[in-house]
Amino acid sequence: MAVFNLDKLCLILPAFLFLLLLFPLGGQHHLTLLFSSFNPIKANSSTTPLEAPVLDAFASTSINTSNEDEPKTQKKRSSLERVEEGLSKARAAIQEAIRSKNYTSHKKETFIPKGSVYWNSHAFHQSHIEMVKRFKVWPYKEGERPLVHDGPLNNIYSIEGHFIDEVESKGSPFRAQDPDEAHVFFLPVSVASIVHFIYLPITAAADYSRDRLRRVVTDYVHIVAKKYPYWNRSNGADHFMVSCHDWAPDVSIANSELFNKFIRVLCNANISVGFRPPRDVPLPEIYLPFSGLGTTHMGQAPNNRPILAFFEGRAHGYIRQVLFKHWKNKDNEVQVHELLPKGKNYTRLMGQSKFCLCPSGFEVASPRVVEAIYQGCVPVIISNNYSLPFSDVLNWSQFSVQIPVEKIPEIKMILQRISNSKYLRMHERVKRVQRHFVLNRPAKPFDVIHMVLHSLWLRRLNFRLSD
Repeated sequence: MAVFNLDKLCLILPAFLFLLLLFPLGGQHHLTLLFSSFNPIKANSSTTPLEAPVLDAFASTSINTSNEDEPKTQKKRSSLERVEEGLSKARAAIQEAIRSKNYTSHKKETFIPKGSVYWNSHAFHQSHIEMVKRFKVWPYKEGERPLVHDGPLNNIYSIEGHFIDEVESKGSPFRAQDPDEAHVFFLPVSVASIVHFIYLPITAAADYSRDRLRRVVTDYVHIVAKKYPYWNRSNGADHFMVSCHDWAPDVSIANSELFNKFIRVLCNANISVGFRPPRDVPLPEIYLPFSGLGTTHMGQAPNNRPILAFFEGRAHGYIRQVLFKHWKNKDNEVQVHELLPKGKNYTRLMGQSKFCLCPSGFEVASPRVVEAIYQGCVPVIISNNYSLPFSDVLNWSQFSVQIPVEKIPEIKMILQRISNSKYLRMHERVKRVQRHFVLNRPAKPFDVIHMVLHSLWLRRLNFRLSD
């Protein structure tokens, strides 16, 4: 009898949903294209924003942007109608890209996504073009630093602060000049800053209570919901927050009804504790040194990597404890260290390894995944219930290896079974996806900030608001 494997489901579910979004399944009798030939559900529907179109795809028809029911003398369109019309045009353009296997752009494209690292490169490329052309984010201006409008720019939570800073920058092409033109609304709350300024120092077990964190975020939502009409018209479905802190998933537990449709962009993308792949967005965890944005695109050529697999890190969580039990300081080909021997360099060893082990710690996310990609080292994901970043678009099976926790004793055998030709292909694909994990300031097309925004853009394409 087949055994239900939640770990595998966590890896394929986001990709499956995006496959439904991008192209029809089966033979000649295809499903209706969800990405551009569906009637997007209304945000106040009883069904969740991205689940409903998956069901609706069986019976939906192509969008008619001309609206035949309107009288010939049309009334002036509202700002929301103009926003929704633009989204309809974007869906139609993406559908055409899927059909023609080509893209339409009013400017010269400097990068064209290609290859098996993408579920559908044509859909992704046109979607990114439409996003750059249309997508607008309104960051709420309420609140004062340091709890909002600020965040860490270094260390493991750095993506949180850089995203806030980038989206609020006056030079950002995605920043809406007026909230009525916005597709989504950003709550610039920093969980890392809240923990730093409200919780630290933690001196007792009671100090770990999330009550203060929940109150800050809930109060902020109440403030903007009372002052503006946008939260209430969508029940928060077009609102989002971004956080890399481990506590961030707990924000919405305080009031499940209030946060039912709210989008959370989280590093701690753990499906087993409430992360919702159809609605929430996985955020890559990126460690940044205090000296700047860090270095990328390093590592040795694939034929100059003598180490089969490498890991160094502390024994956080039971997965790493299992890893240490079987491999710590026991094998020259599978090098697993809690502390590196004197004179050894962490980054250099990654660059000399074919595969880099990326086990979860106390939480599912780890900066090692991005570090491995930077060094041209094929990531080996060892995790439970982790929704991988950008898996709406990226086919992680093409450039990473997923090993279940129970197979940790077999790591060496599993990796040795991968032929050299297959490894070379995977290495090349890792190099190909590097650009999607690079942090640029200001952001550049297809980099990590654009990829996060694109994940939000996809979710906004999947529901319709009405006056």
